[in-house]
Amino acid sequence: MRYYVYTLNSLKDRCLYVGFTKNLKERLACHTRGKVRSTSSRRPLKLVHYEYFINEKDACNREVFLKSGYGRDNLKKALKLTLDDYDYKYRLDD
Repeated sequence: MRYYVYTLNSLKDRCLYVGFTKNLKERLACHTRGKVRSTSSRRPLKLVHYEYFINEKDACNREVFLKSGYGRDNLKKALKLTLDDYDYKYRLDD
């Protein structure tokens, strides 16, 4: 099996969403169609990061870490240029 931990950036509220899935393509389609309660009102969303795991427990632990304050701070630092770029593009569209 394959397991993914992924990060979406909401272009609406500029917040990040971290999730876990076994099928990244299908899960992203659900987010895009508004089928995921926690992100349906935050669309449009952009995939800005994902990690691939072969062990489900490792993937779940990584998701929990990235959702923690320290993990989220590290993620924002790692994605700084990407998030700055999306923020810049988003302001141009306003």
